[in-house]
This record gives sequence, structure tokens and C-alpha cells, in this order.
Amino acid sequence: MKQPSSKTFILIHGSWHSSWNWHKVIPILENLGHKAFAIDLPGMGRDKTPISEVKMETTVRSICNLIDSIEGKVILVGHSKNGIMISQAAEYRPEKIEKLVYLAAYLIPNGKTQADYSAQDVTGVLKPYVTRYPELNAHTLQTEIYKEGLYHDCDESITELAKLLLSHEPVESGITPLQLTEENYGSVPRFYIECTEDKAVTPFIQQKMYTETPCEKVYRIPASHSPFFSRPNELCDIFCEIAAN
Repeated sequence: MKQPSSKTFILIHGSWHSSWNWHKVIPILENLGHKAFAIDLPGMGRDKTPISEVKMETTVRSICNLIDSIEGKVILVGHSKNGIMISQAAEYRPEKIEKLVYLAAYLIPNGKTQADYSAQDVTGVLKPYVTRYPELNAHTLQTEIYKEGLYHDCDESITELAKLLLSHEPVESGITPLQLTEENYGSVPRFYIECTEDKAVTPFIQQKMYTETPCEKVYRIPASHSPFFSRPNELCDIFCEIAAN
């Protein structure tokens, strides 16, 4: 495969997770001559924002601040729920984002919410294992579903790490309608990577989303919800192909 010139990737983690998702991916991309940044979104990982105070708008602004700090354009990758974050960031910074990459991610149209589409995904295995904390405006995932729901094709060490690292997830962003326009968000090329063995965001809902909101190209990888752990080289091959387009 032809290697593209150096690109800058920003890698956005999904629900309950943080920047550690990308610890296998970043060195692969860097060894191929690219730059890669992974951040802890507000209230997640090492970011100490109280989870009860986390809002979608401030989370998107944190992504935009990183984009603004980087010279030139970026390729913005979003995993799982936080596909919504890269979409909204593209509305605010279309001139700075070269491409959007949705990795088993929520690709939601203007005026809709992530929760609208999650509710349609009736065969996913996670929902019965979500513990809600209304007083914190947050929820968390019970550890007994980690392996089956998120990491069934990953090393056991990943599940054990997750038991130590996963945290609460803010609720507000999932019920906040996206505010997108064709002029801004619609001007940024979109690519989708479907995880065909996903039990968290199932292939059914992935296919529904990228059919309703078409992308430049859809890639498929035979993986769980976490190919950055189980198939990092194959995932980076796809990232590089997208970068070269």
C-alpha cells in the first residue's frame, strides 16, 4: 500500500474509557511517520473535571482546543458514543479537519441524539449491565460484561486493565441533539469502520447509521468493539488508507 505523507491524527475514546485505548495504535502510526494525539475527555481518565459537571459543549470545546493547537489539518477519529463529539467538532472547525473517521461510532444526523439510536440497538449486550447514578448525571458499566461486551477477542490483560481504569460516563451528551449544517459539518469527508463482531454497538445499528448518513467509504474489520486492542495493525492499515485518499 502506498504510504501517505505525514498526517496528524486525533484519537477520541468512547464511553467509560480514556486515552489509554490508543496505546497500541499511537506507536504504530508514529513509526509510519504520522503524528497521533489521544486525550482524556473531560471527567474521563486523568482529567479531574467532576463527572456531574461534564457537558457535551465543553467536551467538544476541549477537542477544538486541541485542534487549534496543531498546525495544519487533522484527521479526527471517534470511537463508539463519541462519534457525536467528532461530528460536533467538525461543525465548529470544518476548515481544520481533513477527514472524519467513525470507528464503530455513533454517526448521528442533525437534530438527533446518540440515545435516539442507542435505543434502536436492541441486541447489544451492554444495556442490562449499566448502573445509573442520577445524582451524578452519570452511569457506569458493570465489570462482569467487559469481556463479552467489549473485549471478547482481546488479550485477558486488557479486561483486567479495564477493571482498574474504566470510569463513570456523563449522561448529558447522549441526550443532547447534534447541531450540524451541510455548510460546515457536511463539507468534511466522512469514513466509517464497521466492527463486524461488535456486541456493544452492533453491526445492525452501525449499518443503519452509515446508510442514513452516507460516507465516502465504509471499511469492515472482523473485530469486537475494541480493534485498537485486538487488531491494531489492521486498524492502522485502514487509517493509513483513509489518510492516503
